[in-house]
Amino acid sequence: MSYTELTHEQRDIRDLARRFADEEIAPQAAAWDREHRFPREVFKALGELGLMGVCVPAEHGGAGADFLSYMLVLEELSRADAGVGVTVAVHTSAGTLPILANGTEEQIQRLVPPLAQGHELAAFALTESGSGSDAGAMRTRATAGGAGGPPLLTGTKQWITNGSYAHTFTVFAKDPDRPTAYLVRRGAPGFSVTREEQKMGLNSSSTADLALDSTPGERLGAPGAGMRIALSTLDGGRIGIAAQALGIAQAALELATGYAKERRAFGRPIGGFGAIQQKLADMQTEIEAARALVWRAARLKQAGHPHTVEGAQAKLFASKVARHWTGEAIQILGGYGYTKEFPAERYYRDAKVTEIYEGTSEIQRLVIARALLGEAARES
Repeated sequence: MSYTELTHEQRDIRDLARRFADEEIAPQAAAWDREHRFPREVFKALGELGLMGVCVPAEHGGAGADFLSYMLVLEELSRADAGVGVTVAVHTSAGTLPILANGTEEQIQRLVPPLAQGHELAAFALTESGSGSDAGAMRTRATAGGAGGPPLLTGTKQWITNGSYAHTFTVFAKDPDRPTAYLVRRGAPGFSVTREEQKMGLNSSSTADLALDSTPGERLGAPGAGMRIALSTLDGGRIGIAAQALGIAQAALELATGYAKERRAFGRPIGGFGAIQQKLADMQTEIEAARALVWRAARLKQAGHPHTVEGAQAKLFASKVARHWTGEAIQILGGYGYTKEFPAERYYRDAKVTEIYEGTSEIQRLVIARALLGEAARES
């Protein structure tokens, strides 16, 4: 997409994120991946720049920019390190924005500013071992606290991004049969992180399992509104994951293009061969098409228009582009692409999960098909 399509403010925010990503993240990304290290200091620095709450209103501690600006930030961070990108994406889209959209004024004033300023991190705890795509099958329960105390949550949650480091968790539980959203603070009685997942990629991010044993929580939104809150959160979160996938694919394109200019074979740069040219041309074209879908979905959300289908389309296509073209970037680099001397293999490992989390590609196709076919798509 053309740089001139952006406003001056959007360009400035994108440039700020790009400089930080190039100077502070990219040089360390390989080491973080190798060491499986969560770079907590990076998020404090991003908070100081206003990039941990890009689209959070200024009166609540954020930068007060629009949703597209936030997508631009996620793309740039993910271009340098997708683990950093997903940490910010989940912290903002799934952790902070639901509080803004559904919290009481007191909850917003108390919880959002430290999140938007990067002093604290947020997480979204919906998935369980037996309820991934089928979120309604969750088994975590909320019961009334004694003597008018807060509700008590009991159950487990799995694959929670930021789980080992977050301070505020949006946890979904049934009370007793209707899914309801609750806010849980780290350190609450009965709350524990039981496992840090060892992953194929995104090794600089935290993915943890949680346990709650009569853990006090405070309700977020109305009783029984949990599925509505979860689904509306995922509608926006999917655009963020699409931006993450876009950043990974862009990084692969830049690496492959640079290599094709420098690597010589048979007396000339390999970029002079038609097979390489065609790969790079198709790669750039599909990345630009993915970017157009991401920007469209972001603008619809910003304007307050329905964006469920557009977000699903953006995530479905961008994740496919990232997974396919990171593999082709390895092919262009040849043997070097298969080694850790170059980041192509890291891009490939990081890209795959964008087809899985925040709704699998199969679920995105289901969302799109149901909107297209209506009741016909629901016949069994």
